[in-house]
Amino acid sequence: MKHLLVIEDNKSIASVIEHLGTSAGYEVTVAHSFAEVKNILAKKQDFFIATVDYSLPDAYEGEVIPYVLEHAIPSVIMTGRMDDKIHHKLLKLPIIDYITKENSQAYRYLLKVLHGQLTNHKINVLVVDDSLSSRQHICRLLKRRNFTVYDEPDGTKALQVLEKNPSIKVLITDQEMPGMSGVELVQTIRKTHPDRDLIIIGCSGVNDHFQSARFIKSGANDFLKKPFCMEEFYCRILKSIEELQYIEKIKATADSDYLTPLANRRAFIAKMDNDFPDIIQNELAYIFAVLHINNFKEINDNYGQDGGDLVLVELANLLNKHFTGQPLARLGGGKFACLASGLEVEEVTACLTEFKDIVSKHSFSFKEEKITFTVSLGGTVIAQQSSAKQWVEQADQALQQAHKKRDDQMVIHGQAELSKNDKQVSLA
Repeated sequence: MKHLLVIEDNKSIASVIEHLGTSAGYEVTVAHSFAEVKNILAKKQDFFIATVDYSLPDAYEGEVIPYVLEHAIPSVIMTGRMDDKIHHKLLKLPIIDYITKENSQAYRYLLKVLHGQLTNHKINVLVVDDSLSSRQHICRLLKRRNFTVYDEPDGTKALQVLEKNPSIKVLITDQEMPGMSGVELVQTIRKTHPDRDLIIIGCSGVNDHFQSARFIKSGANDFLKKPFCMEEFYCRILKSIEELQYIEKIKATADSDYLTPLANRRAFIAKMDNDFPDIIQNELAYIFAVLHINNFKEINDNYGQDGGDLVLVELANLLNKHFTGQPLARLGGGKFACLASGLEVEEVTACLTEFKDIVSKHSFSFKEEKITFTVSLGGTVIAQQSSAKQWVEQADQALQQAHKKRDDQMVIHGQAELSKNDKQVSLA
């Protein structure tokens, strides 16, 4: 657990910040004076972050700030006083941010900052600028907020880094660079990276009123005029990241089943279509399986929708546990899908059989009653099919055959045929 040092003489405010830190996941230590800070740091210095009150009874003009920074503790300054002198002084310091204690919004913003310091390392940022000093300055600002940072001096190298690191979510590019300008870089990137997947922020030191419009019309999300101050930089970066995360949240919601933690039918089929060439060429053995809860209507009739929903959630959890890391989905109603893989077809078949038996032995309590259920399973061995749609059709046909036999049965298309031909098995 990361440690947060809260320096605040007002005990009510200190209590609020302590609560925010705890809710964000920090272990919190509180100091109410400069003297207490000295005593604490004499014994313990492994603080991940500090919130520092600008004016303390024994350090009214911010004397505690450089002391904390000298101990290499990233700091957020909290202040109830603000004028041009203090503002200018704070902007010159290597701090994370400053927050004026004006209203409750200030503490909501502080919570964002505290949470961001814990999670920003998951966000990869690429800085492109031929000026070493400018590039290093931007990288320092980003690293102060714990972003994972890449940097390159020109557009050609930036494109190579972007191709090797698809997890990059933010790109900051200067306009005036040799070979490829910033606007040209943006235009090239947008051919393959839509703005819902990658934030691009252009910047330039040239006094050209049309530069910002050129960038944005070419596909950039925002523009910064050099030289820019620290707080403008952070405001624009963080606002853009919030918008991207909002889009990602909407997309995740659209791709997920509303009830279970699995993908929905549309997202799952889209993934199968996208992965189809790689799966066909892969040396692993694959079986596309469709599972259906037997007598699901009767379960809903007997236990109501709440009981039926719990059965769906239980099956989804069992699938996640048994087929860890493999593509899963709820196709609708009591029907689920799985792309199971292994070294040999027989191994995958045994895994599916084992899962069917696990489900039949599983039970859970609902309103003082014990609910049990079984599944029927239809599947198809991945071999020479022409599309993922064909997998689904073949697996559905196999499921229908399993249902005709009786409940709790499994039929796998292609298994018998492939077992007669060792070469085909090795290709599956």
